[in-house]
Amino acid sequence: MSPETRAMQDDEATGPAAFSLLDGEALWSRKEGQGGVACASCHASMKGVAVRYPKVVSGRAVNLEQQINVCRTGRQKAPPWAYESRELLALTAYVARQSRGMPIAIEWKEATAPFLEAGRAAFNRRQGQLNLSCAQCHDDHWGKRLAGSVIPQAHPTGYPIYRLEWEAMGSLERRLRNCMVGIRAETPAYGAPELVELELFLMWRARGMRLETPAVRP
Repeated sequence: MSPETRAMQDDEATGPAAFSLLDGEALWSRKEGQGGVACASCHASMKGVAVRYPKVVSGRAVNLEQQINVCRTGRQKAPPWAYESRELLALTAYVARQSRGMPIAIEWKEATAPFLEAGRAAFNRRQGQLNLSCAQCHDDHWGKRLAGSVIPQAHPTGYPIYRLEWEAMGSLERRLRNCMVGIRAETPAYGAPELVELELFLMWRARGMRLETPAVRP
C-alpha cells in the first residue's frame, strides 16, 4: 500500500469506509422482520468473531455474510440481504471492525480439513482460457507487477474493503470473482461452496496476521 492509501485506511473518522460503518452500526441496533429483534438484542459484542470466519457449520463452510443472513432469516424472520448489497456489506464490516487488530485464527483441524483441502486445491488449480492458478500469481510472482499494480500475496486481512478502483465497498468473493473474470474462467455464483472454501483457505494462509477490516485498497 502507498502511504496515501494507508493514511485513508487509518483515518476512520473521514476515510472512505466511514459511512458504511455508520450504516452497519444503525443496522446492528435496528429491529427487523417479523421477529422484531435487532442484532444487539442477542449479541453484546462481536469482538473476536470475524477472525474465526469462514467456519464449518452443519457440514458446510459458511462465511460471515452467510452467517448474518442465517440470523436474519432464522431469528429476525426477515428476508436475506442480497450479496454485495449495501446493507450486507455494511453490517459485515461493522461486525468485523470489532475484531480489528486481532490475529486471524483459522485452524486446520478435523472439522475444517476437508474444506481447507478443497480450498487449497482451488488455489493451486489452473483454470480459464489463460490457464492460470491463484498460486502462480500470488505465491510465485508476488511483489512483481501486473498491469502496473503490485501483485500481493493474497492475504485477505481487511474484507469487506473499500477499493478505490470500485469506488465502493466490496467483499472478498467480489475480488475472487474479478480474478476469475480476468483469467477468463467460469465464475461461480456468490455464496457458491467453492468460493467459500477458497475464502477459508486464504484466511488460513493469513492466520496470525491482524485483521484490518474495513481496509482500503487501490
